[in-house]
Amino acid sequence: MFPIRDNIPSRTTPLVSYAIIAACSLVFLLQLGQGNGGLELIQQYGMVPLRISHPDQTPTLETPVLRQSGGRPVVVMERRPMLPAKVTPLLTMVTCIFLHGGWMHILGNMWFLYIFGDNVEDRLGHLGFALLYLVTGVLASAAHFLASPESSVPTIGASGAIAGVMGAYAWLYPHAKVQAVLPIFIILQVFIVPAPVFLGIWFIFQTVSGLADAGGGAGVAWWAHIGGFVAGIVIAVIVGRSPLGHAAVHERRF
Repeated sequence: MFPIRDNIPSRTTPLVSYAIIAACSLVFLLQLGQGNGGLELIQQYGMVPLRISHPDQTPTLETPVLRQSGGRPVVVMERRPMLPAKVTPLLTMVTCIFLHGGWMHILGNMWFLYIFGDNVEDRLGHLGFALLYLVTGVLASAAHFLASPESSVPTIGASGAIAGVMGAYAWLYPHAKVQAVLPIFIILQVFIVPAPVFLGIWFIFQTVSGLADAGGGAGVAWWAHIGGFVAGIVIAVIVGRSPLGHAAVHERRF
């Protein structure tokens, strides 16, 4: 399922959410300007677990290289030393959440932030929301590191931090509803589901996928999503923001 909108209008302008979307978009434009998917920035600012677990080692990365074969140019994949990080390995747990791997990656992440971020920012305030985003982003990176400490693949994306926002939303708005679209064969079906159900299905999918992809072959940081979501719920509980009762929720009609 893919969310279209929720039924909870925000009472304030989500300035931090907009700033995050702008920052991620700007960084993505810088990646596009580099060519090759922004591989240079990804190597320099993405989180590479091996750099944290073995700071004395230089990680390698499969890189496309043009070679001659039988008089014809061919592209082959070779493992080459990765560019050195521009910041300390631990700091890449923050910088990695502003990088993305392609158009679908950033558009999907920013849309989820747009749907769920405004209401969480409304409840926590601008500063509180900014701290939630950064802290859950770091904890999501830590969860991925703990799951794959020997990986030399750069980890990038705001998914873990946005999962934290979604976790906080699930706790803060238990009576909210989400309008979502679900492709069934070639037909797109639109459903209205309780937000906890939508987010619960999302979380179960991440967990099952993470357990099934023990080797990390799918190229998705499932445990970053899982860790970020759980961290978002825990932080929302710790800061003392109780869930809004149904009577306190101002709804809009779909």
